[in-house]
Amino acid sequence: MRPTTKDLAKAAGVSRATVDRVLNGRPGVHEKTVQAVQAAIDRLGFERNLSAANLAKSRVYRFEFLLPRDGGEFLAELDAQIAEHGRLLRADSIEIRTRRVLERNPHQVVATLANLSREEVDGVAIMSSESPQVRDATLRLIERGINVVQFISGQHGVRPFDFVGIDNYAAGATAARLLGAFCKQPAGRVMVIAEAMTSLDSAERRLGFDQTLGLRFPGLSALPTLETHGNHTRAAAIVAAAYRNFPDIVGVYVMSSEAFVPLEAVLRHGGRRARTIVAHERTARTVELLKSEMIAALIVQNPGHVVRSAVRLLKARCDGRTPLASQEDIRIEILLKENLALPDKGTA
Repeated sequence: MRPTTKDLAKAAGVSRATVDRVLNGRPGVHEKTVQAVQAAIDRLGFERNLSAANLAKSRVYRFEFLLPRDGGEFLAELDAQIAEHGRLLRADSIEIRTRRVLERNPHQVVATLANLSREEVDGVAIMSSESPQVRDATLRLIERGINVVQFISGQHGVRPFDFVGIDNYAAGATAARLLGAFCKQPAGRVMVIAEAMTSLDSAERRLGFDQTLGLRFPGLSALPTLETHGNHTRAAAIVAAAYRNFPDIVGVYVMSSEAFVPLEAVLRHGGRRARTIVAHERTARTVELLKSEMIAALIVQNPGHVVRSAVRLLKARCDGRTPLASQEDIRIEILLKENLALPDKGTA
């Protein structure tokens, strides 16, 4: 049988009330007593039933997803997945909400994060471009007792932050391998487009792309990154200029998760030269372009998986548990016209 708090109290030579204070990290317990309870925990192999403890205390977990204010189809899909997951978890005393409040200006992001308090939220998943100001503001959230997950945009394995999303260096390397394999011309230039290179995910994708392209396809040369800043007019102007200035463009890599703005400009101004294209994320529009063979491949991450993973990470940190790393590993998936018909089985 599993050891109980009664067994734990007997083994440590203290009352059950003292055990309860130690397990919940409440003050008023001598360090020697805490050590005695911890030793009894190790000796008996005691594992706390968090679900029962939370039910007894009527605990409710309060999580927020803070997303950019401006966004297209990919953000809309994330919104839908967060809402669906929130409905499913109400029965488990987990409240989830989304706020589209983050601006492009890092100082405005900092102001938003500064207004969050431990009294209103237990954990937040933040989708924001990396900057020193945002990083410092995120650290201050942790200092105030608010758990944080870097969502989609961030970096693996850099504590005290958790990150949920694909390995962006590997995603960029995968894009280079696909583009080089699909490109019919052995030599020429490759246009690379991002929303902004201040985003850490874009920088890592670019690094992976450049290193793999140079190693495996030395005849292909990647141009400096074009930044659209999510603006249709700017995207059209810089893409048109690139095609005028470099008549030997033979491929295009769109690094942004919101791909339709740059894709629209490429297809309008590139003509037949725009056909070898690799982009990111599955949306209604990118799937249609894939079906019509206007783009060669999509590199995608399962939006349902990233949402579920973010919630699991936040809950584990709230409970003082170490997350199961293998469960939170977001796979890089490659979508081709040939496998569009396969059912989306999702990821746990």
